[in-house]
Amino acid sequence: MRSVRGVPMNLLHRRICRSDAWALRMHSQVLPWACRDVPLGGDVLEIGPGYGVTTRWLLERGARVTAVEVDPDLAAGVRRELGERVDVHVGDGGALPFPDAAFDTVVCFTVLHHVPSPQHQDRLFAEAARVLRPGGAFAGSDSRLTLRFRLIHVGDTMVPVDPATLPARLRAAGLDDVHVDTVPRSLRFRATRPS
Repeated sequence: MRSVRGVPMNLLHRRICRSDAWALRMHSQVLPWACRDVPLGGDVLEIGPGYGVTTRWLLERGARVTAVEVDPDLAAGVRRELGERVDVHVGDGGALPFPDAAFDTVVCFTVLHHVPSPQHQDRLFAEAARVLRPGGAFAGSDSRLTLRFRLIHVGDTMVPVDPATLPARLRAAGLDDVHVDTVPRSLRFRATRPS
């Protein structure tokens, strides 16, 4: 077991997240679906880039990316791979080291279930709202609870997000125009900081 994002992550899970198959699925299916109608051309904050698979995709869309990763080793890996193309910070999504209204868009992909509690997830939502400029979008995706998902996460921190309660949680964080959609293995969300 190795710590990734500050939580245990088993060997199978690490292999999957670094694999070409994972990158292909994320780039061709999940990210286009999760980011449909999400503005990515401005200042974008990515919470939890992990191995940088999603960060590379964001850069290819013209985003000026700042990333916050809780695991120092993963943050160093993203820095090594992407260099000056991304501004990488070691930090916690529930206590972002940025001023209010610093970003046009905040995103996180397959990160929320690694956050250790619903209360910590709610702090992350509130911080995303705080650092967004008025009218800015908070968007992302996460995995849904399935048998396969449970097996991949044996020994990991796994706090699935209930799509039925997510809209109210995002509104409580100060966001509006909330949309949550699901497919069998994933959910996506989008919300806006009021203007």
